[in-house]
Amino acid sequence: MTEVNLTVATPEAMNELGRRVAAELRAGDVIVLTGDLGAGKTTLTRGLGEALGVRGAVTSPTFVIARTHPRDSGGAPLVHVDAYRLTDPLELDDLDIDFAGSIVVVEWGRGMVEPLAPQRLEIDIDRPHGARDGSDLLGDVTDIESDVEPRTVTLRSVGERWAGVTW
Repeated sequence: MTEVNLTVATPEAMNELGRRVAAELRAGDVIVLTGDLGAGKTTLTRGLGEALGVRGAVTSPTFVIARTHPRDSGGAPLVHVDAYRLTDPLELDDLDIDFAGSIVVVEWGRGMVEPLAPQRLEIDIDRPHGARDGSDLLGDVTDIESDVEPRTVTLRSVGERWAGVTW
């Protein structure tokens, strides 16, 4: 297992990290995304989708649990899963995802994916908490983009599939 820590300063940089990760992906790859609400999991996945050339917008699959994005090139589709409401790995297995023929990204997947994907890339996104007191939201609204705080992103490769990949 190898681990790399990065600082990602902006949503644009998170999207770009997704694009960099996508350059390494192939059918059968599984990525587990962990992070609080608003950490940047879907932003990273959007970058993956853009780089892979998927059809349609990559949005959070919160209400549908799993969304398949075919690729314009006909390559392995991107399957984007939100496992937040799942309580058991068997529920994830019941979704009938083609893990071998797809690139699968599972948000909130820690504790769910391990039995199905012993080789995977785990990406943890940590966003700061408590840096703002919210008082600026009561009066003049500030430019939210200028108030974005850097995230700490940990990429952890599990299994031989990721040996030798550098980020």
